[in-house]
Amino acid sequence: MQCVRIVTLALLVACPVAAWAKLPAPSPEAKAKAEAAAVRAKWAGKVAAFQLCQAQDKVAAFYYAQAKADGKPTHPPEATPPCVDPGPFVQAAPDQ
Repeated sequence: MQCVRIVTLALLVACPVAAWAKLPAPSPEAKAKAEAAAVRAKWAGKVAAFQLCQAQDKVAAFYYAQAKADGKPTHPPEATPPCVDPGPFVQAAPDQ
């Protein structure tokens, strides 16, 4: 039991010291790779928003068509901005 306390104490003392350690600066290649990943993630977010917009439009169109077929009164649909397709992903040329 005493051994467990000593190991626990040692870990509690060592953890804050390890947290103060500095990581080396990233290399230019690592920076370029991180920037490329950020650009791709931003584009993927735009694609997801486009797909969500299309799905919402499809659901709304189905709802209004079904309500009209059933003879239910509905409010006129609100005008919304059109869905914007981000297009295919294009990786920018690296700066050299």
